[in-house]
Amino acid sequence: MDDAVKFVQREVRRGVKYDGLILDPPKFGRGPKGEVWEFFRLLPHLLDACKKVLAPQPAFVILTAYAVKASALTLQYALQEIIRNPEGQWSCGEVALEEKSAGRLLSMAIFARWSRFAHSVPSN
Repeated sequence: MDDAVKFVQREVRRGVKYDGLILDPPKFGRGPKGEVWEFFRLLPHLLDACKKVLAPQPAFVILTAYAVKASALTLQYALQEIIRNPEGQWSCGEVALEEKSAGRLLSMAIFARWSRFAHSVPSN
């Protein structure tokens, strides 16, 4: 099984371009040959490779992360390194599930999103 960086690098060599990307890398992982994925060490390499497969006028890029000691703004700043388009809309925040019995939100992940088109975020 490929890791994300190797997959994207292969797509670069093939000349493939994507109109949108959804990135959901793990905090930590091991590949079949002992390769180690560490979020903060390898995310810049993944994003650099992703920059090369984005179409000239991409529609969106979404990055999520869970169980990391970072803020949603940190993810947004990382994405801003690959999305240099001044047009479009940025948003970042938490992904949460509502625990109905206790009436509270449970944080599941953080996200950053860029879209060339306007979007809205539903509110409670």
